[in-house]
Amino acid sequence: MKKMLPWLITILLAITLIVLAAFLLMNKWFSDSSGNAVNDTVNTVATKSLTADEIATMTSEIKEIKTNLADPDYVVSINFAFQLNSEATKEDFEKIKEIKVKPLIIKTLADAKPQELSGASGKDQLCSKLVNLINDTLPEGKLTQVEITSYILAPI
Repeated sequence: MKKMLPWLITILLAITLIVLAAFLLMNKWFSDSSGNAVNDTVNTVATKSLTADEIATMTSEIKEIKTNLADPDYVVSINFAFQLNSEATKEDFEKIKEIKVKPLIIKTLADAKPQELSGASGKDQLCSKLVNLINDTLPEGKLTQVEITSYILAPI
Protein backbone atom coordinates (compact mmCIF):
# COMPACT_ATOMS: atom_id res chain seq x y z
CA MET A 1 0.00 0.00 0.00
CA LYS A 2 2.87 2.37 0.75
CA LYS A 3 4.19 1.97 -2.79
CA MET A 4 0.79 2.79 -4.31
CA LEU A 5 0.19 5.97 -2.27
CA PRO A 6 2.39 8.27 -4.46
CA TRP A 7 0.69 6.87 -7.57
CA LEU A 8 -2.78 7.49 -6.14
CA ILE A 9 -1.89 11.07 -5.19
CA THR A 10 -0.45 11.70 -8.67
CA ILE A 11 -3.54 10.28 -10.37
CA LEU A 12 -5.93 12.34 -8.18
CA LEU A 13 -3.89 15.48 -8.81
CA ALA A 14 -3.92 14.84 -12.57
CA ILE A 15 -7.70 14.29 -12.59
CA THR A 16 -8.23 17.48 -10.59
CA LEU A 17 -6.11 19.53 -13.02
CA ILE A 18 -7.90 18.07 -16.04
CA VAL A 19 -11.32 18.91 -14.57
CA LEU A 20 -10.17 22.43 -13.69
CA ALA A 21 -8.76 23.01 -17.20
CA ALA A 22 -11.95 21.65 -18.80
CA PHE A 23 -14.09 23.96 -16.65
CA LEU A 24 -12.04 27.05 -17.59
CA LEU A 25 -11.96 26.19 -21.29
CA MET A 26 -15.67 25.41 -21.33
CA ASN A 27 -16.44 28.97 -20.24
CA LYS A 28 -14.24 30.32 -23.01
CA TRP A 29 -15.62 28.10 -25.77
CA PHE A 30 -19.30 28.39 -24.93
CA SER A 31 -19.49 32.07 -24.00
CA ASP A 32 -22.08 34.26 -25.73
CA SER A 33 -19.65 36.94 -26.89
CA SER A 34 -18.02 36.35 -30.24
CA GLY A 35 -14.70 37.88 -29.21
CA ASN A 36 -14.48 39.55 -32.60
CA ALA A 37 -13.99 43.31 -32.29
CA VAL A 38 -15.63 43.98 -35.64
CA ASN A 39 -18.81 42.07 -34.78
CA ASP A 40 -18.93 43.59 -31.28
CA THR A 41 -18.73 47.11 -32.72
CA VAL A 42 -21.37 46.40 -35.34
CA ASN A 43 -23.71 45.07 -32.65
CA THR A 44 -23.27 48.22 -30.51
CA VAL A 45 -23.92 50.69 -33.33
CA ALA A 46 -27.49 51.88 -32.95
CA THR A 47 -29.36 53.31 -35.89
CA LYS A 48 -32.26 55.64 -35.33
CA SER A 49 -35.01 55.94 -37.87
CA LEU A 50 -34.46 58.90 -40.15
CA THR A 51 -36.53 60.44 -42.89
CA ALA A 52 -35.48 60.03 -46.49
CA ASP A 53 -34.37 63.68 -46.65
CA GLU A 54 -32.20 63.28 -43.54
CA ILE A 55 -30.61 60.14 -44.96
CA ALA A 56 -29.88 61.91 -48.24
CA THR A 57 -28.28 64.91 -46.52
CA MET A 58 -26.06 62.73 -44.31
CA THR A 59 -24.97 60.23 -46.98
CA SER A 60 -21.86 60.44 -49.12
CA GLU A 61 -20.83 58.20 -52.00
CA ILE A 62 -17.58 56.92 -53.40
CA LYS A 63 -18.04 55.52 -56.88
CA GLU A 64 -16.02 53.29 -59.16
CA ILE A 65 -13.27 51.88 -57.00
CA LYS A 66 -11.47 49.33 -59.15
CA THR A 67 -8.66 47.28 -57.65
CA ASN A 68 -7.14 43.82 -57.46
CA LEU A 69 -7.90 41.56 -54.55
CA ALA A 70 -5.39 39.50 -52.58
CA ASP A 71 -5.68 36.92 -55.35
CA PRO A 72 -4.11 38.75 -58.33
CA ASP A 73 -6.35 36.84 -60.74
CA TYR A 74 -9.43 38.79 -59.60
CA VAL A 75 -10.43 42.42 -59.90
CA VAL A 76 -13.34 44.15 -58.14
CA SER A 77 -15.31 47.22 -59.15
CA ILE A 78 -17.31 48.54 -56.24
CA ASN A 79 -19.33 51.60 -55.16
CA PHE A 80 -20.06 52.58 -51.58
CA ALA A 81 -22.58 54.78 -49.78
CA PHE A 82 -21.54 56.11 -46.36
CA GLN A 83 -24.15 57.30 -43.87
CA LEU A 84 -22.78 59.66 -41.23
CA ASN A 85 -24.33 60.86 -38.00
CA SER A 86 -24.55 64.57 -38.89
CA GLU A 87 -24.20 67.04 -41.73
CA ALA A 88 -21.02 68.47 -40.16
CA THR A 89 -19.51 65.01 -40.14
CA LYS A 90 -20.49 64.63 -43.79
CA GLU A 91 -18.66 67.85 -44.64
CA ASP A 92 -15.52 66.57 -42.87
CA PHE A 93 -15.90 63.24 -44.63
CA GLU A 94 -16.18 64.93 -48.04
CA LYS A 95 -12.90 66.73 -47.38
CA ILE A 96 -10.94 63.57 -46.57
CA LYS A 97 -12.67 60.91 -48.66
CA GLU A 98 -10.27 61.08 -51.62
CA ILE A 99 -7.07 61.38 -49.60
CA LYS A 100 -7.77 59.10 -46.63
CA VAL A 101 -10.91 57.02 -47.08
CA LYS A 102 -10.44 55.82 -50.65
CA PRO A 103 -6.86 54.56 -50.03
CA LEU A 104 -8.11 52.84 -46.87
CA ILE A 105 -10.79 51.04 -48.89
CA ILE A 106 -8.27 50.01 -51.55
CA LYS A 107 -5.91 48.59 -48.90
CA THR A 108 -8.77 46.70 -47.26
CA LEU A 109 -9.85 45.22 -50.59
CA ALA A 110 -6.24 44.35 -51.45
CA ASP A 111 -6.12 42.15 -48.34
CA ALA A 112 -9.44 40.44 -49.13
CA LYS A 113 -9.75 37.16 -51.00
CA PRO A 114 -12.59 36.57 -53.48
CA GLN A 115 -14.07 33.89 -51.20
CA GLU A 116 -14.24 36.37 -48.31
CA LEU A 117 -16.41 38.75 -50.35
CA SER A 118 -18.85 36.15 -51.62
CA GLY A 119 -22.36 36.19 -50.25
CA ALA A 120 -24.14 38.68 -48.04
CA SER A 121 -22.14 37.82 -44.93
CA GLY A 122 -18.85 38.52 -46.68
CA LYS A 123 -20.05 41.91 -47.85
CA ASP A 124 -21.41 42.68 -44.35
CA GLN A 125 -18.03 41.85 -42.82
CA LEU A 126 -16.31 44.14 -45.32
CA CYS A 127 -18.75 46.95 -44.48
CA SER A 128 -18.33 46.53 -40.73
CA LYS A 129 -14.54 46.48 -41.09
CA LEU A 130 -14.72 49.70 -43.09
CA VAL A 131 -16.94 51.32 -40.45
CA ASN A 132 -14.28 50.66 -37.80
CA LEU A 133 -11.34 51.76 -39.96
CA ILE A 134 -13.01 54.93 -41.24
CA ASN A 135 -14.29 55.96 -37.79
CA ASP A 136 -10.66 55.96 -36.64
CA THR A 137 -9.75 58.46 -39.39
CA LEU A 138 -12.69 60.85 -38.96
CA PRO A 139 -11.75 63.99 -37.03
CA GLU A 140 -15.25 64.44 -35.57
CA GLY A 141 -18.50 62.52 -35.59
CA LYS A 142 -19.12 58.91 -36.54
CA LEU A 143 -19.78 56.84 -39.60
CA THR A 144 -22.93 54.90 -38.80
CA GLN A 145 -23.40 52.72 -41.85
CA VAL A 146 -21.63 51.59 -45.01
CA GLU A 147 -23.59 50.10 -47.89
CA ILE A 148 -22.31 48.54 -51.09
CA THR A 149 -24.31 50.10 -53.93
CA SER A 150 -22.60 48.29 -56.80
CA TYR A 151 -20.35 45.24 -56.83
CA ILE A 152 -18.69 43.40 -59.68
CA LEU A 153 -16.07 40.71 -59.09
CA ALA A 154 -14.42 39.41 -62.23
CA PRO A 155 -11.49 37.11 -62.99
CA ILE A 156 -8.74 38.62 -65.09
